[in-house]
Amino acid sequence: MAEAIHAGDAPKAVGSYPHARRAGDWLLLSGIGPRDPADDRIAGNVYAPDGSLQSYDIIAQCHAVFANVKAVLQAAGAGMHDLVDVTVYLTDMAADFAAYNRVWREYFPDPATAPCRTTLGITALPTPIAIELKCTAYLGK
Repeated sequence: MAEAIHAGDAPKAVGSYPHARRAGDWLLLSGIGPRDPADDRIAGNVYAPDGSLQSYDIIAQCHAVFANVKAVLQAAGAGMHDLVDVTVYLTDMAADFAAYNRVWREYFPDPATAPCRTTLGITALPTPIAIELKCTAYLGK
């Protein structure tokens, strides 16, 4: 059985699943979004008085999602350098891809050592977030 990882420094799961599961030398992370672990707020979101989403800041959400991924990796004894594959879900590919790509380069400046990446444009995510990451890390040496 693969070991479940629950990270105290990452936001609580939106459903009934662990933050990650370790299977041998592999660490598979559940989808991670930019919610704040302390209060569940979403970085960069601005809400109208009726509670509807008025606008969001993709740069703030990108940095928040990377912080949450890092927290889950650290809970498993890993780091960002252990990532080998990342699937990126963006709710507005046309508006947000360039900004996301700039933030990605801050975390992974060297393409030779960066994880593989696939980016998908989707219509919605389960909460009012603009980005979610699905990551796989290799922990073998």
